[in-house]
Amino acid sequence: MSLRTKDFYYELPEELIADRPLADRSASRMMVVHRQSGLIEHRMFRDLPDYLTADDLLVLNDTKVIAARVFSDDEGIELLCLDRPTETQWRCLVRPGKKMKLGRKVSVGGIEGEVIEVFENGDRLVQWDCPVDLNEHGRLALPHYMGREDEEVDRERYQTVYAREEGAIAAPTAGLHFTPELLEKLRHAFLTLHVGVGTFRPVSVENVEDHRMHSERYYLSAQTAKQVNQAGRVVAVGTTVTRVLESLAGRSGEKRLSECEHSGETDIFLHPPHEFEVVGALQTNFHLPESTLIMLVSAFAGRELTLEAYAKAVEKRYRFFSYGDCMLLV
Repeated sequence: MSLRTKDFYYELPEELIADRPLADRSASRMMVVHRQSGLIEHRMFRDLPDYLTADDLLVLNDTKVIAARVFSDDEGIELLCLDRPTETQWRCLVRPGKKMKLGRKVSVGGIEGEVIEVFENGDRLVQWDCPVDLNEHGRLALPHYMGREDEEVDRERYQTVYAREEGAIAAPTAGLHFTPELLEKLRHAFLTLHVGVGTFRPVSVENVEDHRMHSERYYLSAQTAKQVNQAGRVVAVGTTVTRVLESLAGRSGEKRLSECEHSGETDIFLHPPHEFEVVGALQTNFHLPESTLIMLVSAFAGRELTLEAYAKAVEKRYRFFSYGDCMLLV
């Protein structure tokens, strides 16, 4: 029998949604879920090294969040930059769409843009007279569940300490807990996946198998591929890392990666049942009910154990979502 979207629902009190970061990145709580025994432990994120060995390799996503949300000079149009095919072109979501038909002009920071294409899914391609400085005119597109506009603190904290490759709309939030000092002590490698707007889109179909994932751009170096293959256990920091590694392993047909440079797009949808080829442990935050992210975690740890862990997290008053606490599945 196929799984239904509602099979991944859980009750979450609104007050457990973290709308602001902790003062100390590594002060988050960490639930440790042992997949084989079903044991659930309650620890702190700074205890992560206790669960790692010298042969383990942490793989992290070094994408950097851009201030992708801008408003027209008259504040009548909101644009969310999804991609920049060239320095003077944006593929973007716009609101209200009815005001941004083909040929419509808009101004941001005195720079004029024109809609030169309307895509089937409603995205617009906007051609600008010259590049628009997102650092000056843009705002972070914080998740809607935070219920607030971005603030100055978010420019630093809605970003991992190792972020370097610009292009994400949303942060790879599992990595927000790391400090430079902690990371320096752990064997690690990087890949890049630019988290797109699809991370905010709910699953709208009844049967899980009918959902179609958004596509996201990734890059993985030959050096990282080699490190992954040589690791005793690969610990994926976040669902984005998991999707890239499992996508590439599936293409090779082996439980290893081709030791070359990899780049492209992936729309892999990981849900039960799925046999993981590369990832041996997963560190991730707590995700929205009925989301593709909780489905991925359920594929890794089993749906029943995952929902049991989430129920424990609610009972123990963990903080949820992007700025919340995390879990380690071993």
